[in-house]
Amino acid sequence: MVINCTAVLASEPASLSFSSLASEKGSAYGEFFTQIKDRAETQNGKEWRETADAVLIQDKETQWNRYLKSALGLPDFVDLGIENRTRFESVSHPWRSTAAVGGGRTDSQWLLRSRVRFGLGNGPFRFLFEGQDSREYGAQIGGFVNNTTVNEWDILQLFGSLTVDNVLGSELRTDLHFGRMTLDLGGRRYVARNDFRNTTNAFDGFHLQIGKPDNWRLRAFITEPVIRDEDQLDEQNKKFLFWGAYVENLQIPWMNVNAFYYGLNDQRQQNKNFHRTYGTYGFRLFKNPAIGEFDYELEGAVQVGQLGQVDHFAYNPNAQVGYTFNVPWTPQFLVQYSYSSGTRTPGGSQSGTFDILFGARRWDFMPTGIFGPFLRSNVSSPGWRLVVKPAKSVTMQIKHRFWYLAQGSAVNGGILLEDPTGGAGNYLGHDLELRVSWAVSQNLDFDAGYDHWFKGSYFDRLPASSNLPQGGNKDTDYFYLSMRIRL
Repeated sequence: MVINCTAVLASEPASLSFSSLASEKGSAYGEFFTQIKDRAETQNGKEWRETADAVLIQDKETQWNRYLKSALGLPDFVDLGIENRTRFESVSHPWRSTAAVGGGRTDSQWLLRSRVRFGLGNGPFRFLFEGQDSREYGAQIGGFVNNTTVNEWDILQLFGSLTVDNVLGSELRTDLHFGRMTLDLGGRRYVARNDFRNTTNAFDGFHLQIGKPDNWRLRAFITEPVIRDEDQLDEQNKKFLFWGAYVENLQIPWMNVNAFYYGLNDQRQQNKNFHRTYGTYGFRLFKNPAIGEFDYELEGAVQVGQLGQVDHFAYNPNAQVGYTFNVPWTPQFLVQYSYSSGTRTPGGSQSGTFDILFGARRWDFMPTGIFGPFLRSNVSSPGWRLVVKPAKSVTMQIKHRFWYLAQGSAVNGGILLEDPTGGAGNYLGHDLELRVSWAVSQNLDFDAGYDHWFKGSYFDRLPASSNLPQGGNKDTDYFYLSMRIRL
């Protein structure tokens, strides 16, 4: 497989881009590319032209130089951009009961995710289409391949939006979105537009936002989650509904307050024992990091409802405290803890395993991709993290976490192993992760990481009925290297 990529880079660091093309001052060729660069970069900072999905997701997902748009000379009301991320991943000693790759063999894959976005409108009415193609290459027979790694040629976003500023003189901004969209809500633990994963959550429905920018806002939505299919067009199901409301208050710098409710009604399965009807209630308190100051985040959620014919009650508290030192490289040291309840008596009269909904976990747990052994479900995990910035565009991290099952007799959906008797205990081991990220510019970045998972006694004690692959009890090494280009 040969991958050819051509990138035009932004001006940070200064003139990595176009320097060779524009070196001859009298060259029309160089002048042409310089004009493209200048036009693209005028959209940044205070001159940034908001995209239709700007209030739905993180800024970093939309704010980058549109060189392709500038090269084509498209008007301001048109948004056009393409993106490709190519990542190599390798994981040893597969452990999942579904893994046919055993005997300590290594599963290595290339994961490619390509996106194209096309938007119209600068005024109150906007339209956005975003397509995504997610593929894998090189997986062995029995390797980790499913709809979290593969989703070919599909529609990620397709919606219209209406924005009204200063509604009835109230200084309130109102946004309405209708169609297929992606969502980032709050800390992204429960609803997120996936970043590291090769495929992405999407939702069909309505989204409403009202509030004062940089002060407070209320978001409400009612949707049908998009069901990903590896090689067919994704679709929704009327028996699968997800709705909720999220309030953010940013008026107190040292205590930002979020509160939320999510409703889930999933009746798709023929077996009614798998029907899910949940309400998830939660809050989030946090202070953003600052040099020479402490920061913190407290987020918790409680789930109540029904799983099939039994009552469901589950909870997920998370805590994080950090400090950023006023020394070179501005190191930030964090202490973290997360707990997600599990079912005390599998098959009993109450379900207690926390449902992960549509959240992300790479940023506080570990890399996902073909690795990601732990979900935010039936797990207890303390740990620490150190983040340093040796240069403005370079971030380095080291992380260490310990992993336990909250209930030894219940399953964690990430490791896909279970001992219903609880005889294997609950110690899953600990992992040490190293990560380096280099943002060359808004349009080019690299990310590399290595994680060594020291597996715990749980894997040595599992019964044969758990279907642990041969060699799955040995330590796992995971490595990845990725490059993302945006034009």
